[in-house]
Amino acid sequence: MTKQRGNRKTRIGIVVSDKMDKTVVVRVDQMVKHPVYRKYIRRKVTCKAHDELNSCQAGDKVLIVESRPLSKEKRWQVREILEKTTMV
Repeated sequence: MTKQRGNRKTRIGIVVSDKMDKTVVVRVDQMVKHPVYRKYIRRKVTCKAHDELNSCQAGDKVLIVESRPLSKEKRWQVREILEKTTMV
């Protein structure tokens, strides 16, 4: 990503799976207010993101950015790892 093209969506999520080559599955959590009951509901979305260096592990907190379609289901790229998980 050398050149920015317009505003790209960014999301912060947790890596759920890193078992594929150069691909991670990221879970993005969002709190939304119910239109009728006015209670907050936790919504979860999973996205497949491109990880060129295979540097992400399950449990890492990452920043993903929208990109062109890279495969059948991959539309995001990992921009940076915000928090590394500690292996116990």
